[in-house]
Amino acid sequence: MDWLTETKIPVGKTAQVVFDWLQVTAAPVFDWISDVMEGLIDGMLWVFQTPHPLIVIAAFAAIAWYLQRSRATTAMVVLGFLFILNQGYWEETTESLTLVLASCLVCMVIGVPIGIAAAHRPWLYRAMRPLLDLMQTLPTFVYLIPAIIFFGIGMVPGLIATVIFVVPAPIRLTHLGVSSTPAPLLEAARAFGATPRQVLWKVELPYALPQIMTGLNQTIMLSLSMVVIAALVGADGLGVPVVRALNQVNTALGFESGFVIVVVAILLDRVLRVERK
Repeated sequence: MDWLTETKIPVGKTAQVVFDWLQVTAAPVFDWISDVMEGLIDGMLWVFQTPHPLIVIAAFAAIAWYLQRSRATTAMVVLGFLFILNQGYWEETTESLTLVLASCLVCMVIGVPIGIAAAHRPWLYRAMRPLLDLMQTLPTFVYLIPAIIFFGIGMVPGLIATVIFVVPAPIRLTHLGVSSTPAPLLEAARAFGATPRQVLWKVELPYALPQIMTGLNQTIMLSLSMVVIAALVGADGLGVPVVRALNQVNTALGFESGFVIVVVAILLDRVLRVERK
């Protein structure tokens, strides 16, 4: 078997060459992306951290009531955030919410249009499928390496790594929802003279809304799973106490911060859940 291992396929060296070339030639592009992401993160942090925590909790409760019309869900949101406030993790929670919501915004803005285009062009989805599989199966720590190279240390590389890992979910689920629209609905819309744009906005997207919202839920859950990993590259939030607890073998700190992450995940899932009626 020596003949097989003597000549190694230069996968790592090729990646290094590509990254070095991008770092030199595409530096202005990465700087612009970094500035945009920093502005988005700073704006969200200002919204969450400037008002009194009770005002933010009341705003989340109002959003929960508007979206779900459920007293139980609204009460759960209030009690969940009061529990977080009681545990002393409010600042870390707002930082993690910023990272999660920013990644969700970026992923949905990118993923939904791509999913719609892929649903209307089967060849495009077939071409993208290997790339989507790669993005979802490549170890998440690998994303941190180019993120650090191109964007340095802080919230931005954590956000970029999260987006790369998460964006296949909204693409796949948007594609599923739009492509599964019943043919009789489409034929009826076209028979009444609907244009392709009207078919998309008035038939396909309303029918696909539960799948799109499921993609949003998956985006949130996957983003929260990246919170701890993003802390390794300097991202603030609930991942920081988790990493600190791991380094110190501190069971109490690890359980507290981990449980707060679970509470945040449950609250966001309940608030944004949409079911087809």
